[in-house]
Amino acid sequence: MVRTINSMQEVVVPEGVTVDVKAREVTVKGKRGTLQRSFKHVSCEIKHAVNKKGEKTIRVEKWFGSKKELASVRTVCSHIGNMMTGVMNGFEYKMKLVYAHFPINVACDKKDGSKTPNNIEIRNFLGEKVVRSIKMQEGCTVERTSEKDEIMITGNSIEAVGISVSQIQQTCQVKKKDIRKYLDGIYCTTRKVIGQ
Repeated sequence: MVRTINSMQEVVVPEGVTVDVKAREVTVKGKRGTLQRSFKHVSCEIKHAVNKKGEKTIRVEKWFGSKKELASVRTVCSHIGNMMTGVMNGFEYKMKLVYAHFPINVACDKKDGSKTPNNIEIRNFLGEKVVRSIKMQEGCTVERTSEKDEIMITGNSIEAVGISVSQIQQTCQVKKKDIRKYLDGIYCTTRKVIGQ
């Protein structure tokens, strides 16, 4: 099997963002905060570079990789790009409370000494008395929007925001009933970068 000698991709570093790379540990700093991620599980080179246009970039390079190993180059670039977007703008997911008969009650509050609402309590789901409490991932905030039956989760890390949204959705799954008939739950409706 022929191996590709070199596979390389670059991510342009936008203005107002600083990126530190040390032993495949990437730290991205911007106006909204700092994100850190380790890529030690991926055997590739990550270093600072300058492209032909004179822009600062982060270069991800893999030598003599198999097809699967070469795929990780683009993956690492995407992760670094998402980190840059997060510290510059942030990510915003909106969720809708869907119910047919029993109205779902939602309360967003602060837990564990947090300055922003980072916990959500769901009551009266399908008329059940049990209170479902979900703590958001670190760096995520949850709040009600001005629209009826809608909540919004925001944060810098796309992974943390996505995990928080999926935990809310999975907590409100209908059990032991026909899910084609019982469509109650909290579902993600929009995903976007803040300000776009």
